[in-house]
Formats: sequence, structure tokens, C-alpha cells
Amino acid sequence: MRYKAIIFDFDGTICNTGKGIMKSAAYALREYGYPVPENLNDLSYFIGPPLLITFQEQYNADPVQAENLVKKFRERYSEKGIYESELYNGIKALLHNLKADGFKLAIASSKPQQYIEKLLKHFNISKYFDTVTGVSFEADCEPKSDIIMRCLKKLDTEPDAVLMTGDKHYDIDGARMNHIDSMGVLWGFGTRFEFIEAGATFIAEKPGDIEAAALGFFEQTEETCGIFSGRIITVHEDTVMLTDGSHTKRELVDHNGGVAVVPLTDNGSVIMVRQFRSPYKEIMYEIPAGKLEKAEDPYLAGMRELEEECGVTADTVFELGKVYPTPGYCNEIIHIYGAVNLKASKQHLDDGEFLDVSEIPLEEAFNKCMNGEFKDAKTVIGIMKIREMKNNGSLS
Repeated sequence: MRYKAIIFDFDGTICNTGKGIMKSAAYALREYGYPVPENLNDLSYFIGPPLLITFQEQYNADPVQAENLVKKFRERYSEKGIYESELYNGIKALLHNLKADGFKLAIASSKPQQYIEKLLKHFNISKYFDTVTGVSFEADCEPKSDIIMRCLKKLDTEPDAVLMTGDKHYDIDGARMNHIDSMGVLWGFGTRFEFIEAGATFIAEKPGDIEAAALGFFEQTEETCGIFSGRIITVHEDTVMLTDGSHTKRELVDHNGGVAVVPLTDNGSVIMVRQFRSPYKEIMYEIPAGKLEKAEDPYLAGMRELEEECGVTADTVFELGKVYPTPGYCNEIIHIYGAVNLKASKQHLDDGEFLDVSEIPLEEAFNKCMNGEFKDAKTVIGIMKIREMKNNGSLS
């Protein structure tokens, strides 16, 4: 199903506020003589729930002492800790895309409203939200379910058309109590087990998963059955749950990815390799390329492949983007680079690797892409991109 509105938790979901919160908690504890762990991450339980409750539950502080600790916390946080925060990677793009898709967006957080609004303005993302629901300094122990309820009233959207997203079980519990679907996010301070135990409808591994769920496209993997594990690929069959609750099977291939380079000579020719490709049983022209080892740096791999296959190095290298060559069944990502100011080196091919090296004028290579003579996807994309850069003046 497609939702109409998305409610976000704030800390640990939109913004990584952990550093400032934990430092400010340590500041308050230290001021009142409580033990402070050497590793500040041991104070991560301060992120999410109301401070007043955390000081009482974790340190057995009585209500009056807990209130004093909260005041001391805010003394540091309001001036310094609040700015020890950063947006999670991909969040700004996610918010932009969701608004472009036509969704209502909201925040329901146990964080004081004043802090939320200050950070939204600081990161220039206030414009994306239709409503923001936080707590006041005087009443900051409100249950998450009540905060979500207030937010729902402001949104004026039916509960079954709303998706709550958050990084802790409080968010999932609050969504369930308001009869709305929920999505636990793994980049914050919660765990997969926590979300499963709390009954999250979906679990997101990256921000883009939220948009996929909102649109009704998301597929959540529930079971994986290995089929084959080789030197280059792993094949498995997954059982996935669709957003309407139904299940289906996906046959998938895992691949470490690859790298490719478009080497452009001073006289405007592309250095290419010609080799036999077994899957197609034919000779193909390609830009130099190779497979990545697990966790290998694509740039370094690209420079290695350029020298090994073509016998050249490059003084100037730049990114041309990433390509998903077969998204229907394989997670391979190919990183493409452009290379100019080339220098002759020494070719050293791998055992069992046989190929010819050719220089083809850029415009001729482009025409071969257009007429279908060059069929390899990374080659076609790389040549077209570098030709466009050459023509628009961004590559002198």
C-alpha cells in the first residue's frame, strides 16, 4: 500500500545527536558526583526517552534530584551540545524526495520542541515538514504514544495511511498504540532484534528504504536460502514480504562490485581493450575494468586495472558516477572514473587474461555506442559521460 504521511522520530532517525546528548549527560552526572564511564557510548541510553525518567531509572535519582540533573544537562546542551549534531547521510535527499512524491511529513519526538526547531533551522530542513511535535521543558515526560497521537491530530490523516519511523522500540510501541504502521531504522541507536521484538512493520537499513515503503515498493527480506558461493559471486533465494503483507521469492546474486576507467589521451582518443567475453561468446570492446575485492577502494582498484590492462598511469583522475548494471537480480555496483594526462607505464596482465589495446577517437567511440557496435553498459555510459564533459567545457 502507499501511505499519505510519514512521521519521523528525531534523535537517531533524522539527526545524530548522540555526541551532544551523551557529553551533556556526563556533564550533569559529574556535577552531582555520579560515576561517569570512560566510554561515553555507555551513556547511549540517554538518547530517545525523556531525561527525567532516564536519570531516575538509571541512577535511582529521586524526582527532585532528577530535575536538578535535567537542568544541569540543559545548561550545557542548549549552548554547546545541541550543535554537536549532524544529519545522517541521505536524510536531506530523502526528505526532498518524499516531498516531491507528495507526502505529508511530520516529526514526533520526546525532544523539547525548541531544540528540534533550532536544529531543523540549523540544517535548513524546516521547509520539508508540515508539522513538528515535541515536548515542552515543563512537561518532558510525555509518553511517546501521546506525542504521536498529538502529531496525528495535526496531520489530519487517517492512521492506516501513516507510517511512523524511528530508531528505538519507544517509536514502534507508540505507533502500535495509535494503530499505525511503523519502520525501525538501523542507522540510529536501536537494533534489528529490538524492532522485531517490538513488532515493527518494516525495518530500514538505509534512508531510501523509507521512501520505498512510503510508496508501497519496499521488500523486506525475511529468509535467505544459500544456493551457491563462489570466488566472484554468491547466489541465494530470498523470501521477501511486500508492503501489502504478501510474500514472494527473489533469486539474487551478490557481487563485490567493479571499477572501470575511461582513459582519454591528449589527442582526444579513448584507450580501450578488446577481449573475448565468455557469457556472450563474442569479442567485445570495453574500457579497462576489473572486479573489486571485498572492501577494496574503487579508486585504487581503477588505477591498478588501468596500468595492468593498458600499460598507462594517469596524473588526473575524476569520478564519473556509479552504475547498477543488472538491478533485477544482482547487487553489483560499478564505479566509473575518467582519466587524463596519461603516462606510459608497463602492461602486466593476469594469468589467463588475453586482450588487445586500442586507441579510438572519442567521437568515433561515441558513434559506435549510438549505433550499437559497443554493447557493454559501463563502456557506453563512460564514453557518453566523458564526451558530454568534453563538449560542455567541464573537461578541457
